[in-house]
Amino acid sequence: NTHDLAAVRQVQENLLMSYRQDFSKHVPDSEIPKVYQVWDSVVQQLAKENKKFVYKDMKKGARSKDYEIPIKWLTDTGLLHQIYRIDKPGIPLSAYQDRKAFKLYFVDIGLLGAMARLQPETILDGSIFFTEFKGAMSEQFVLQELLTQTSGIYYWSSSGSKGEVDFITSEGNQILPIEVKSGTNVQSKSLKSFVEKHELKEGIRFSLLPYKKQDWLVNYPLYFAGQLLHLLKPVRNSFIVKVPEDIY
Repeated sequence: NTHDLAAVRQVQENLLMSYRQDFSKHVPDSEIPKVYQVWDSVVQQLAKENKKFVYKDMKKGARSKDYEIPIKWLTDTGLLHQIYRIDKPGIPLSAYQDRKAFKLYFVDIGLLGAMARLQPETILDGSIFFTEFKGAMSEQFVLQELLTQTSGIYYWSSSGSKGEVDFITSEGNQILPIEVKSGTNVQSKSLKSFVEKHELKEGIRFSLLPYKKQDWLVNYPLYFAGQLLHLLKPVRNSFIVKVPEDIY
């Protein structure tokens, strides 16, 4: 309504403050400090190239069993989204999840920017220093959009290498590996390797590039993430993608 980015940021900061105040009202006293620690560490965790949640990055000597209740409370309230790793693609995906490995994302991309104290100008104008976290913001956006369509979202990473696929979900009996890129300079080695190794029909990539279909890959513009699963329709044993004309 105001067309004022500073006013928007003030609303976001007010919301974050309200959330923090709610912690002390609803969380058992013994768990309050740990809830703050988890909440405050998410930005740092997402800023890493490998966004897997690491307890020792939050606090030296931290153990998973000490933070089960705080993480569960934050995810049950919907303030954080917990995305588990899967060992391999299979139907149902939930049968292959590794509950010891996960990523945590915020409830909202705007609140993530406010929590990181990321200035709107940095996003709008770009910066040579805004690289890795730009990727985190893009993943946050795609995850939010996918969660409006399904709750069965995971990620995959190789135990023996740096290979990783940002998100894995399914539609019917179709496994959908999804990679997120924040720009137009894109490489998809991990995604291609994953598709070929598991003999999947194709991989999906979101980026700033326009729609393009290749032999093993379909690239969609980032803004299209909210429509993806709505447009994948099962037809016998295959899938078709109905792409609106204006996407071109």
